Amino acid sequence: MDSDTPALLIAESRGFSPVAFRQLETSYQVTVADLGRADLLSALRQGNYDGLWVRLRNQIDAEVLVAAPNLKFIATNTTGLTHLDLDELEQRGIAVLSLRGEVDFLTEIRATAEHTVALLLALLRKIPVAHQHVLAGGWNRDLFAGRELHRKTAGIIGYGRLGRIVARYLTAFGMNVLATSPHLQQADFEGGVLSMPLETLLRESVIISLHANYTSENARMLGPAEFALLQPGSYFINTARGELVDEAALLNALECGRLAGAALDVLDGEQSTGMADHPLVRYAQTHSNLLITPHLGGNTPESLAKTEEFLAEKICNWWKNSQPFRSQAP
Repeated sequence: MDSDTPALLIAESRGFSPVAFRQLETSYQVTVADLGRADLLSALRQGNYDGLWVRLRNQIDAEVLVAAPNLKFIATNTTGLTHLDLDELEQRGIAVLSLRGEVDFLTEIRATAEHTVALLLALLRKIPVAHQHVLAGGWNRDLFAGRELHRKTAGIIGYGRLGRIVARYLTAFGMNVLATSPHLQQADFEGGVLSMPLETLLRESVIISLHANYTSENARMLGPAEFALLQPGSYFINTARGELVDEAALLNALECGRLAGAALDVLDGEQSTGMADHPLVRYAQTHSNLLITPHLGGNTPESLAKTEEFLAEKICNWWKNSQPFRSQAP
């Protein structure tokens, strides 16, 4: 390719789809790396990139964008965009190419829904702590009596793509499933799922699973008042976004027993390092009723390959269809 070919930096490349890479090479000069923040800033300052591809490791903020003055777009194979400073990107006229709104395609991406059920079962059956007990030489099952899903009531907050899939999974376990979602009527809910206002859902459900999309308007939508509505001994699962939850209220609900347990794949302000002092992480270090995983929901080879191949085609088409502009190779 000549020097007029746009330059793309793939900054989180571990396990990157070879098919997506070959597709990108038809339109871009592609640099492949696997970078933490310091190395990302260095690479951007040294290069003259038109596009930057990231997953969830790095926060893309003003400092990053200053380091990449030629940047035309950010690509991220995610639906959530809390790792991007959208206001700063808009001010600089930098496009965001993501999976948000790609409803038809995302219907077949099941990894986060499956991880939701995995967290729920691990929490209710005390699998992590029981495993550690066995590794330490124990074999006392009486220490780890769990709970069943069958005939219990689950509440799904956010009945979009993931909420709908999780509802199907929980229905298959024989659970009674309630759901709440703005702008949907009962006819929009399938398979015996009952539409409920949020307050009613919180009161009637033993298990709450959060699947709402994050916006500035619903930040901390679950706070002290909402957790106070839960039945004592309830369970809470969040594989959506940490910013949807008032985490101080969540911690209080765990400490006072309103919640018997919680399992989280997301935290407010999550970053790739330095999370040991997060209040919920500190609590989990000494309490087995809080499970936390580092945003693993979509992190399967199958999911990454599908989403990367879809997004690669999307950004190649976007570049071809956008107003022509020239870039210089790094």
